Amino acid sequence: MTTTAGTDTAQQQHGRSAVYAYALLIWANFFWATNWVIGRGIHAAFPPVALSFYRWTVAGLVLAPFALPRLRGRWHLVRTHWWLFLVLGATGVATFQAIIYVGLNYTTAVNATILNAATPLVMVLMVWAIDGQAATRRQWLGMALTFLGVTLIVSRGEWQNLRHLRFNSGDLIIFVSLPIWTIYSVLVNRRPKEMDGVGFAFVLTLIGLTALSPFFAYEEIFVRTPVWSWSMVAAVIYIAVSSSVLGYLFWNRGVELLGANRAGFTYPFQPAFTALLAVFLLGEPFRTYDAIGFGIILFGWLLTTGSQMR
Repeated sequence: MTTTAGTDTAQQQHGRSAVYAYALLIWANFFWATNWVIGRGIHAAFPPVALSFYRWTVAGLVLAPFALPRLRGRWHLVRTHWWLFLVLGATGVATFQAIIYVGLNYTTAVNATILNAATPLVMVLMVWAIDGQAATRRQWLGMALTFLGVTLIVSRGEWQNLRHLRFNSGDLIIFVSLPIWTIYSVLVNRRPKEMDGVGFAFVLTLIGLTALSPFFAYEEIFVRTPVWSWSMVAAVIYIAVSSSVLGYLFWNRGVELLGANRAGFTYPFQPAFTALLAVFLLGEPFRTYDAIGFGIILFGWLLTTGSQMR
């Protein structure tokens, strides 16, 4: 009886941990969906590297009061694992989002959404290449269903609309960002356990800003500068707090609890959230195909999670 009770308790704790982790990951995807919408909406006024630089600058200022006390006596961890911090700061902070913003200058949100829906596939392949962990048949089926749901939403319920899609250099730029993000997601779980998530995110922010600085200076001098307004200030602050601070803290913790493979299966929620944001922010109608597509994505995701939620 004791063994059975202990097993049941362990299963319940595992189930609650999985629910918590997936909730964090889904919230992160929601924050990043708003980032896609805003990033595309202000691309004419805000050059891509500047947007990435300023959002991470604000994020660093927000994190600093909480991170610095936690980092006392732990800076030796950064020196010891300098290569890991350098790679994570360069991929997750410096290059990934800047590349996304560059791509959004040349492509549509629909194309970007379709490409972004391929992230779980890229994540599975990268996890297999780095860690040797292969996806199950159930997870492959779940991935196929979630991609079907995304396609239904972006095609607006008419499959022939997909024939009118035209891919360009911006799509290639965004596609290049996907393996960069998967490298970050796979390696982020290797962070020193003695360093908490807030301090870890702050150190990566400093490294990312350092890497972005020369590109930011070049863009400011030779390309173009932002057109500032109060709405631009609000947009940068919102993206910094939601996408850079909360999004990354939630994602990092979710990956720590579940691994990059399972975390990647939540990525199709981003286009679904993007469609919902268009309804509430842009006044677009919520149509039947949106509901069906969201339902297919949810069902496909539940397939990939297996019995973890129980």
